[in-house]
Amino acid sequence: MSATRDYMLQAADLPTWGQRTALRLLQLAGWKLRFKPLPGAHGIAVVYPHTSNWDFPVGLLGKWAIGLKFRWIAKDSLFRGPMGAIMRYWGGIPIDRRASMGATRQLAKTMLDSDWCWIGITPEGTRSYRPHWKSGFYHLATTAKVPLLLVYIDYGTKVLSVVDTLMLSGDADTDMAAIAAVYAGRQARYPDQAAPIKLAPPRDPAEPQRRKA
Repeated sequence: MSATRDYMLQAADLPTWGQRTALRLLQLAGWKLRFKPLPGAHGIAVVYPHTSNWDFPVGLLGKWAIGLKFRWIAKDSLFRGPMGAIMRYWGGIPIDRRASMGATRQLAKTMLDSDWCWIGITPEGTRSYRPHWKSGFYHLATTAKVPLLLVYIDYGTKVLSVVDTLMLSGDADTDMAAIAAVYAGRQARYPDQAAPIKLAPPRDPAEPQRRKA
């Protein structure tokens, strides 16, 4: 892919019939796909903004077109029943969002023990409005010492971009400003539902913890 094409994928770039078909389906729906090779075998793909159920099929077709086996995290309740096997086959990893930081360390170890593992996370955690991002992606990336891939689904330009990468410094304010710069101007399907690009404030130690079910 040449720099002048701004990493925009075309069917001719793709080696398999399945990848070309996925890209053509995206294009039939009016979407364009930007991609460049990832910087290593392990990392976190942050997907933003996420305000609509339509984000899932757009992202899934993009994943199939690229041909990389991105894993993704979702709440464990989505994996119950017959759909659970399908969700796992598509790369889903169920998590209990009430779990402690021990779960983050275990997930980091699982990732690094794999030959190749990129995990996709939607830091808003819901399609509804939140006043901030959930911090799990940040803790996981800094614990595992892996880069972020900043994926955006821009309904304004109908571009799905899988290009921008960032290695976190550990200074949350600096890192979040760099992340916000990449996502500046990217439009959600429902813009008023997109969360501001900032981390949740630390939990007050005096505040009682939520009881686990």
